[in-house]
Amino acid sequence: MKANAENILDIYTRLGTHCHDDVYTRVTLDADQRERGRLKLTGENGEEVRVFLERGKPLLVGEYLRSECDKIIQVVGAVESVAHASCDDWAAFSKACYHLGNRHTKVEVGERWLRIKPDHVLEEMLHLLGLVVTHEEAVFNPESGAYSHGHHHH
Repeated sequence: MKANAENILDIYTRLGTHCHDDVYTRVTLDADQRERGRLKLTGENGEEVRVFLERGKPLLVGEYLRSECDKIIQVVGAVESVAHASCDDWAAFSKACYHLGNRHTKVEVGERWLRIKPDHVLEEMLHLLGLVVTHEEAVFNPESGAYSHGHHHH
């Protein structure tokens, strides 16, 4: 299914995060957009990009895509508002991760720091657990989940 218009790039193929071909254009996506299988975007070069990928497998920041006309498009993470929480205590940090996971909250995890989308209720819970919560603008790159890579428990 090739697009009739020259300025529309239709994407059906993922190439992963390593590609040695020249990048034709880039698309900047926030965390929610990277989870969708169908997207209509504008590349940084102004061309329309339509993405038709399998659902349930989020795009990765830095991932390469190939258009039907063999052009390479790279996914860039958009800077968005996040709540950043940190502490020096591994036990408090572990409890915070547990409670966020128990609420099915999307979380980006670092070494004794985490990021979530701003949510005053969750931020208060993190504060009560002993974490310092601040707000910042950053690329939000949450964990994809324990079952997102096609592994199944038998």
